[in-house]
Amino acid sequence: MKVKIVNKSRNPLPQYETAQSAGMDVRADIDAPIVLKPLERVLVHTGLYVSLPVGYELQVRPRSGLAIKHGITVLNSPGTVDADYRGELMTILVNLSSEPYEIKPGERIAQYVVAKHERVEWEEVDVLDETERGAGGFGSTGTK
Repeated sequence: MKVKIVNKSRNPLPQYETAQSAGMDVRADIDAPIVLKPLERVLVHTGLYVSLPVGYELQVRPRSGLAIKHGITVLNSPGTVDADYRGELMTILVNLSSEPYEIKPGERIAQYVVAKHERVEWEEVDVLDETERGAGGFGSTGTK
């Protein structure tokens, strides 16, 4: 599938790092490093603009290496970019560690997954069908 993209950054386009990767790494388009203090959040520019086909979304997800090594994650994970959005793609990062972290220009900060989605039409009813689980919520299916 081809997706139109405008790259106003100094970085290469997001790309898959391996042949079977679901996500493409995206880089920070910043002029100078940003120091992200513990529990601080920041909106990071990418310099990218896309035109997704109707029925698709672009999901913004954390990079696992940044999360485990430095406590850096995408705050609204996964973020969603809708097919009709034409503004710059930006990423909300948060530092959940106890140490400051420096985001460097061109650093891989998140990953993009393009995913198909469905639209629903709600059908309002008075009662739902019964299931074995029923209304059992958090932890109701056990731990094993």
